[in-house]
Parts: sequence; C-alpha cells; structure tokens
Amino acid sequence: MTTAAAVLQHPTTFDEIKAKAFAGQMLGALNGAALSLMASIGHRTGLFDNLAAIAPCTAQELATESDLAERYVREWLAVMTTSRVVEYDPASATYLLPKEHAAFLTRKGSIKNIAATAQFSSVVGGVEDEIIARFRDGKGLCYHHYGRFHEVMAEASYQSVVAPFVEHVLPLAPGLRERLEQGIDVVDVGCGGGRALLLLAGTFPNSRFTGVDLCADAFAPAVEEARAKGLRNLMFEERDVSGMETLGAYDLVLACDAVHDQKSPQAMLRMIRQSLRQDGVFLMVEFGGSSRLENNLVHPIAPFLYMMSVMHCMPVSLSQGGEALGTMWGVELATEMLGRAGFGDVEVSRLPHDAFNAYFVARP
Repeated sequence: MTTAAAVLQHPTTFDEIKAKAFAGQMLGALNGAALSLMASIGHRTGLFDNLAAIAPCTAQELATESDLAERYVREWLAVMTTSRVVEYDPASATYLLPKEHAAFLTRKGSIKNIAATAQFSSVVGGVEDEIIARFRDGKGLCYHHYGRFHEVMAEASYQSVVAPFVEHVLPLAPGLRERLEQGIDVVDVGCGGGRALLLLAGTFPNSRFTGVDLCADAFAPAVEEARAKGLRNLMFEERDVSGMETLGAYDLVLACDAVHDQKSPQAMLRMIRQSLRQDGVFLMVEFGGSSRLENNLVHPIAPFLYMMSVMHCMPVSLSQGGEALGTMWGVELATEMLGRAGFGDVEVSRLPHDAFNAYFVARP
C-alpha cells in the first residue's frame, strides 16, 4: 500500500467533532452563496454605490435614491445585515455600509470591487441543467449559452487587468511602452469585450491595434465605442483562430484569459509565436493557480476558479472538440507549453494590485 493510499484510508470510528465542523462549513457555504447572489444584485442595481453615498439611511431612502421598490430593498438589506456586510441601527432603522466594506463593493473600489466578480456565479448558474447533461454525455457548451457572460467578463477584466494596464502591466516588458509610443502593430487574440484595445488605442495613437475573437457579439460594443471616439488605429475581426498557422506579423501579441479556453491551446501558442516578429513580445495573462491540485489548497479563491472551470472554461473548449485544460491549468503547464511553442525567454510576474492573475512575458 502506498503512503498516499494509507493516508486516505477511512477511520473506523465516526468523528462527531469533525462531522459538526463540516456541517458548519457547508452552512457557511450556503450563506456565502446567498451573499454572492445578493452582492451581484447589489452591484447591478447600484445599491452598494448608493448606500455608500447616502448612509446612514433607511430602506425607503435607499430605495428612493436607487429608484427601486422599497420592499425588495429592505429584504436585500436584511441579507447584507445578517451577513455582517451592512451595519443596522434598530433605534433609527438606518443602515450603514462601512467604508472598509465599501472599498470592496462599489464602483469607486475599482480593481478591488468583488461585487462585480460575484456576477459570475449567477451567470454560470443559469446553465446548471445543461452542465448536468454534459456530465452525462461529456460534451460541451457554446459561448451563446451563457447570456451576460461576455458583459460580466469585460467588466471584471477591466477592473483587474485593463485599468492598470499602462501603469502596471506594460512595465513588465522593458521598452514596450516606448515602442508603442513610436508605433507598432498589436493584435489581441481572444479580445473579448475589447476594452484593453480601446485603452491602448487611445493612449498610443501611433500604434495599430487589431482585436480577434470567435464571437463578434463580444466586441460589438467596443466597435461602436471606437467609432464614437474616432479611433482609426483600432479594428476588430470575428475569426476562428484554431488551425491557423499565423495571424500575420506583429510586434506585440496579447492574450488575456483566453488561451486555456481554446480548442488547442498548444497550437494557439505556436500560432502566436509564428505571428511575432523577431523582436516581438507576447504578453499573456492567465489565472495564477498551480497545475497541481495539492498546491491550490492554499489559493484564496481556488474553489471559485475550479467552479468556473466546470461551468464555463471546460465546456466551451469541449464544444470545439478541445482539450479542456480548464481555468486552473496552472503556471507550470503554461510555462512548459510556451517553451514547446518556441518561446526561448519566458518571465512570469505577479502584480501587487492583482492577487489572482499571473503575467507572462514571452519572447522568441
């Protein structure tokens, strides 16, 4: 018997203390799920933003400020109060959102706004029946099954990756900002909502930017915004990159949380390598988990990321006949695959503002 097998043997006696602790853990999970759903609603309706602005206030005052029905707002506040998110004064029947909590729940919190990320649970929860069917047949789901997913992904990515891109991400590749100022060719593979390109195209008018994605619906709002802003150095293309040998010749290729969803991530990385000029840079952003499950036991949101893998990342890859690497394919495997794709120089960085993503700078 191996050591691992011996460790995993069940004890012969029932441990009441362990059982009660686990029951408490599951009850905490139920309350956490409730809070997550209500946090999503609080974000979408502006309740958190308005509560932070006018608190302390009554339920009626918050409802009026938010143009919402008081009865629903009052029950939402009950969830927030019993979850210890909001403080309640029964004497005055007023509610207060502490500034320390508001920092992680309002749009002013920007990259720290966890309420925006809470939207993912309800979005992917909408395909639960389909996912159960996929457990049985092993097939996948397409992007169009996921309703608001592109919208939520664009918002979440903007907070953590796009907004800090110029100040924090570009310096990871020394000299890259100067080259963008002079004028280079850039492509974003799997560009999604296209917000990174909107920012870069506006900041670096001498450079030329192209966004490529499988779904035109994802970047349609960005097309309109680029037109409204008069960004003539930005274009988007609906394209399936699977099976392509090259996208052309670029000085900078971006891929933000896109590689692991592909039909063949290794082929995509090889295609990106073939699309880079000799002095080009590939900048890839992926969740910074480990490729080994045991190493992710200490990851602060590992259960959430594995859930997203089951509910979205694996199915959309499988729907293309893909490898289904999953959200937590990990830094180790990603680095190995970049080497196999022909990148001779790979640097992996973490940024202080972003506890969850890993930033890969790869050169030929």
